[in-house]
Amino acid sequence: MIYVDADACPVKAEAEAVATRHKIKLLMVCNGGLRPSQNPLVELVYVPDGPDIADIWIADRAGPGDVVITGDIPLAAKCVAAGAEVIRHNGEIFTKANIGNQLAMRDLAADMRAADPFRQGSGRAFSKADKSRFLNALEQAVRKAATKGG
Repeated sequence: MIYVDADACPVKAEAEAVATRHKIKLLMVCNGGLRPSQNPLVELVYVPDGPDIADIWIADRAGPGDVVITGDIPLAAKCVAAGAEVIRHNGEIFTKANIGNQLAMRDLAADMRAADPFRQGSGRAFSKADKSRFLNALEQAVRKAATKGG
């Protein structure tokens, strides 16, 4: 199973293409506003609006044999701990070895934003290279998850 934290995910179509190629069910979890896919492998899961509701829904279900696509680091940490393969939309892979550092960097960035209210995001746009890295990472994650799942 592939779970997508779909509300702000820029690679939904790419995830669907990989899921279709591997004949894997893909769940797009969101608060609404997404168009249903005609693909029988793709299911939209609408969760109530609210902080972290989609994250909680995914974290409660993902485990060994699953792939999770998210940019949310606390969600990634929960899914890594549960045994899922977890990747960010730019192809970065979250692992047990790097998730602690990712959480620390997230907290540091939050502290810096709080200290300087005029501080903006990274300013880096999502690129074709990011999309390519994502596709490669998703292929690898799907293959790795298949060996763990069963």
